[in-house]
Amino acid sequence: MTDDKIFNVLFLCTGNSARSILAEAILAREGMSRFKAFSAGSKPAGQVNPNALALLGKLNHDVSGFRSKDWNEFVGDDAPRMDFVFTVCDDAANEVCPVWPGQPMSAHWGIPDPAAATGTQSEIAAAFVDTYRMLTNRISIFVNLPIASLDRLALQERLDDIGRTGRPRRNAR
Repeated sequence: MTDDKIFNVLFLCTGNSARSILAEAILAREGMSRFKAFSAGSKPAGQVNPNALALLGKLNHDVSGFRSKDWNEFVGDDAPRMDFVFTVCDDAANEVCPVWPGQPMSAHWGIPDPAAATGTQSEIAAAFVDTYRMLTNRISIFVNLPIASLDRLALQERLDDIGRTGRPRRNAR
């Protein structure tokens, strides 16, 4: 993988209404000219969560192009070839994913679902802000990896480590 290549990155979640949409927006901003962000779901909700759109709008993201999409849109011959595929919810990580053309690198970056938050509107909004913060942290680490200088095994290890960011490590040394 070279530094001048634009990497296609797909974020997956079951409904493609909150976490994967937030991740797509964050990478679109953070990745600038090095990454192109996409998102999809195994069972798309059909609409983007209004709380996700409200937060993104408040943070000056262009929300006009976001929609809840089926992951099968990224499987066909005319679909963009993915370099990386990240699951951001535990349900999608446990599902049988399509075979992605080109064998992209993949990792699980599970994040709690802000759409499942209950309470006052302020508490729900805080759950979305927390999810945005966690995803921003992980995506910032990702976009700063020296991708061109890592072999596939080392890169996979780094991607897996990013998914554990903010979580206790299983085999801490």
